[in-house]
Amino acid sequence: MGVDNERGRVRAVALFDLDGTLIDTERRNRMIWQMLLDNHQLDHDVAIFMGRRGRDVLPEIFPDHDVEQLIAEVFSYDDHPGLPDVAPVPGAAELVRKVVAYGSRIGLVTSARREWAETRLDQVGVRSLFEVLVTAEDVEVGKPDPAGFLLAAARLRVDPDDCVVFEDSVAGISAAKAAGMKCVAVATTHAGEDLADADLVVADLTAVGWPPFS
Repeated sequence: MGVDNERGRVRAVALFDLDGTLIDTERRNRMIWQMLLDNHQLDHDVAIFMGRRGRDVLPEIFPDHDVEQLIAEVFSYDDHPGLPDVAPVPGAAELVRKVVAYGSRIGLVTSARREWAETRLDQVGVRSLFEVLVTAEDVEVGKPDPAGFLLAAARLRVDPDDCVVFEDSVAGISAAKAAGMKCVAVATTHAGEDLADADLVVADLTAVGWPPFS
């Protein structure tokens, strides 16, 4: 990771995932995907959706269905009564502000759509701090493919090896490492042992500082 010689600091760029990393949505998302599976009488582990774009996963388990129709059905469940509320992950806003106060640049790489991402970053109170948002619409293939992280680095005009990724999913960690980036895993949606491919595993964002690596 490069060093800014004028300031004597690590020239690190922070790239955050959204769902499960900055906002707690796992139970909500699992319930919505389960509604889809139940409606089509399909027995499948909803964990396959975690950290990935729905449009990448759906053809794998619904090979004979129209993906756009399935996505529209999923969106129709968003206002279903009884869904858990969305709330920031502990330490999320504080860490984002710490990164910016340090003088490091910051971006978002999410499998969610842009409208969802904008709304949820506003909810956390940090939307204005993000220079770059790479969302589901911006890449041909989502995580675990590294395209999203590489695009964020290109838009920020930084080298991938100067980027530190914050992720909660196995697919996200795989994407970050394939992009040649350091990765901090947040054990909000998976057990710590499932995230062992990351460079550092923390319980939530209160347990990590910036920069996380010397």
